[in-house]
Amino acid sequence: MTAPAIEHLPDDFTRVLCVVAHPDDMEYGASAAVHHWTSRGVEVAYLLLTSGEAGMQSPPEVVGPLRALEQKDACAAVGVDKLTILDHPDGMLEPTLGLRRDIARVIRQFRPDVVVTGSWEVEAPWGLNQADHRAAGLATLDACRDADNTWVFPELATDEGLPKWGPTWLLVHGSDRPTHGVGLAEADVAAAVASLGAHRAYLADLPEHPKPVEFIPEMLQGQGRALGTAHAVLFRGYRLRG
Repeated sequence: MTAPAIEHLPDDFTRVLCVVAHPDDMEYGASAAVHHWTSRGVEVAYLLLTSGEAGMQSPPEVVGPLRALEQKDACAAVGVDKLTILDHPDGMLEPTLGLRRDIARVIRQFRPDVVVTGSWEVEAPWGLNQADHRAAGLATLDACRDADNTWVFPELATDEGLPKWGPTWLLVHGSDRPTHGVGLAEADVAAAVASLGAHRAYLADLPEHPKPVEFIPEMLQGQGRALGTAHAVLFRGYRLRG
């Protein structure tokens, strides 16, 4: 049975919100698409649900602020200057109503056309998906609908002055069933390498981790073959409106 063709993602949008669990989650390929978007004038914001404080061997009170600084550098490498980091506990993220409300709040504040998140599946193309990644993806899926529903979290409108807003697209990075892709220029690939490389202390804490330049270009090249371009980032796309 022939796999469905992967389509080029339409480029008729102006705002993208990326919602992930940790610092560095966007930097494993997806940041190349972010650089592609910001280079053509799309406004992109990052929402991190934790500070990644449990991701290194040093104490969390040291790691959290350090990783936030490295994430700012990673964002700068791909043209992003809007970064919000929430204080949900790293390693213990759950798709609760509170988490959904926090994501819906930012969707209503930023009013994106597109929301990007990671896969909520247990099995991902690289192996078993981490618990926080799954919780973040599922909560983001639900929050996209919550943000567009007058009667879910009505206090966001009545108490915070945030009327409902619905994104047009939800893009899931890391799906084993991609439907859409973003073709990349060499500059996008280089920016993706630089963005992951900005997590210097984090990568130094993982001595077995390959250098970004050793695998990011090859990974994006493989995704490009599926789209018919030199390099690409693939997503599973869900059109939520229109």
